[in-house]
This record gives sequence, structure tokens and C-alpha cells, in this order.
Amino acid sequence: MAPSPESFIARSARDETRRLLRLAVPVAGTQLSMMLLGFVDTVMLGWYDTDAMAASVSANVWTYATMFFASGVLLGLDPVIAQAHGAGDGDRAARAFQRGTIMSVVFAVPVALSWAWTGRFLSLTGQAEALVPLAQDYADALLPGLPALLVYGCLRSYLQGREIVRPALIIVLVANVINAGVNYVLIFGHFGFPELGIVGAGLASSATRIASLILLAAWVWGFRLHRDAWVPWSMDVFRWRGMRTILVIGFPVAIQTSTEMFAFSASTLLAGTLGPTAVVAHAIALNLASISFMLPLGVSVAAATRVGNLIGAGALGGAQRAAWIAIGMGASVMSISAVSFVVFREWLPRIYTPNPESIALAATILPIAGAFQLFDGTQAVSCGVLRGMGRTRPAAVFNVLGYWVLALPLGWWFGVRAGWLPGLWWGLALGLAVVAVCLVVWIRVRGPGALRPGERVVAE
Repeated sequence: MAPSPESFIARSARDETRRLLRLAVPVAGTQLSMMLLGFVDTVMLGWYDTDAMAASVSANVWTYATMFFASGVLLGLDPVIAQAHGAGDGDRAARAFQRGTIMSVVFAVPVALSWAWTGRFLSLTGQAEALVPLAQDYADALLPGLPALLVYGCLRSYLQGREIVRPALIIVLVANVINAGVNYVLIFGHFGFPELGIVGAGLASSATRIASLILLAAWVWGFRLHRDAWVPWSMDVFRWRGMRTILVIGFPVAIQTSTEMFAFSASTLLAGTLGPTAVVAHAIALNLASISFMLPLGVSVAAATRVGNLIGAGALGGAQRAAWIAIGMGASVMSISAVSFVVFREWLPRIYTPNPESIALAATILPIAGAFQLFDGTQAVSCGVLRGMGRTRPAAVFNVLGYWVLALPLGWWFGVRAGWLPGLWWGLALGLAVVAVCLVVWIRVRGPGALRPGERVVAE
């Protein structure tokens, strides 16, 4: 039986906080576990061969960027499914997932073609020529798992929008075991398999992505998680109006996520002009920030789900309240990270390197990264609120302006021009602060509470 709209309305702020946490904690765990997949690949290739590890890291700069754009477009499913679920319209949620599946297969084609140009891209950007063939071999080995990766993302959105988040966490934990085992067998050539090196790592990732989709789909089917939110496949799924809604919402998300990713890649290139010690220190701070970012990212997904559900249920005041509580939660969890960065600034870099110069430089920028974290958590959750509303363009505009008009130019001026790495991080923090403030003001003025009664995302 489909939930009634009244069932989505929290009785109090405490109740709303509990509901957000029930969604956010498993999602954050899922995101951290997905990061662990890439970490294990890098470490195991590092055990095998330094060049192989370097080639995989270089290849991922291109493959992740192109894949993230496609995945960002597919995040246009989030408000459609969440609002349909809040309105008790399971048929609309089902059709949105089916359209996302079709779009995943279509998007896989241009992404695959771009991966075939990985070697050319690396050559054009001046990477070591000895690594280019290895990187291309790795990208080619990733191709079989690409469609499964995109469809898996759609299935996650289908479940998350309906407040079902634990299966994806359990599956990705299993996927980590599968990935490590297949990496061990194919990279090093154990149990009668040939030693494939970097190609084995790519094939292991493909196998893991295919297995993850099969396992999650089997879970949905076996436990009937699609009950009350399914319709038979039909030509109605191909209606342009429904496809267009997802694209209109998703393209700004793709621009926003790609803007962030390329901005951080550009910041690493800027740090590279200050020498190898600066690169290592910058990479340490950036990696720590990326790990802690998984926490507000979980809150962001929870915010998108709750805001979407409540808008679908017609509870616009409740959606506005959920938005403010989620933003407060995002800032709070990042406050803990910020304090940790300050208190443990001398110890955390030692996890990554024994080099005393890199440790000392990383320790000087970690407190700045702590301030950066506060703004990053706020903007991440705010973007989730806008995604739940189906109003994703402001986030894209503010991110482009914040990162490329403010953060990177300021970082270059304070950091590269002055030869001072902390200046680069102050530029990033100031630019991100502007993004966070703009998003919060936008939500205050034009957030869920400002919507007209009955206004929602419609995809038919």
C-alpha cells in the first residue's frame, strides 16, 4: 500500500531530525564505501607497480570527469521520484526510473567514446608518455562496467527517493569484498588466472559494478521493494515530456558537479606550480576534505529526499523546516571535521607521508581547510534542498561563479602569485563561502515555503 501524504509530515523538529538522520547515515556510509573501492584499487596497483598506479590515477581524472557529468544528469530523477512518492504516486516514480534506465544506456555511448580518447587526452595535457598506453588499457578495461554503473545510480535514486537506503549500503560493502578479491586474482595472477596488472584492475572494477547492479536488482525484486511503485514497461516511458523533465533538472546538476570536480583538479595543478612539497601537502588536505565531505553529502541526499517527499505531499511549510534542519545538520557535522583538522593538524598528515616538510606545510593549511569544510557542508546540503525542489539552476550558476570567477582567481592571486600555498586555500575558502551564502539566501527567499500550493515537478 502506498504511503499517505500525511505520513511524511514530521510532528516536531526533533522528529524531522530523526527522519533526516535515518536517511543520511546509511547514505554517508554508502558514499564512504564507494570511495573505499577506488582507494583499494590504487593501493593494490601500488603494490604491483608504481607506473601502473600512476597510470590509473591519471586515467581516472578523465574517466571520472566524463562519467560524473552523465551521472549528474541522471540525478534529475531525484526530485521526480521523491515528489511522486510524497504524493503517493508510485506509477510516476516507476516511470521515472524506467526513463532513467533508458537514458543511462544512451548516455553510456558518448561516455564510452570519450573513454576511448583517454590516451589522447593525457598526451594533450602533457602527461608522461610512458604512462599513456597503460592508462588507455585501463580505461578500455573499465568499459564493460559503464552501463551497469549508470543504471545502478538510477536504481539507487529510485530507492532513495522512496526512503529506502539500507540495501545500497549493504551491497556496496559486499562490493568492496568482491573488488578486493577480484583485484588480487587478476592484477597479480593467482588461482590459475594470468597476471593482468592494470588491465586486471580495470576488469575487476567492471566486474564489481556489474555484480553490484545484479545484487541490488535481485534485492529489490526478491524483497518486493518495488511494490506499489511499479508499472509494466510500455511505450509511454519514451514520452518526451517525461524525459525532458529529467534532463532540465539534471543538466544543471551535471554542470554543478563537473564545475566542482574540475575546479579541484585545477587547484591541484596550481599547487603543482609551487613544487612537489606543496603538491603533496595540498593532496593530503584535499583527500581529508573529500573523506569528511561524505558526511554532509549523506545529509544532502536526505535533504533532497525529505524536501521532495514533503513537496509531493503538499506540506510546503514542512519542506522549508526540513531544509533548515538539514542545512544546520550539514554545518554541524562539518564543524566537527573542522575542529578535528585544527586539533590533529600535526598528526593527520603523518598518515600519508613521513616527509617532515610536507607534514609541516599540510599542518599550516589544515586549519584553513577546516573553515573550507564549514562552507562546503552548507553548500552541499543546500544543493540537496534545491534538488529536492527540482530547482537546480541556481546551484549551477552559484558554483560556476564561486569556483571559477572567485575561488580559483583568488587562489592564484594569494597562492601561486605570492608563492604561498595557504593563500591558495584561502582563495578556495572565500569563493566557497560566497557560494554557501548565496544558496542559503536563495533558499530563504525562494525555498520550499515560497512555492505555490500544489506546485511540484511533474513528469508524465
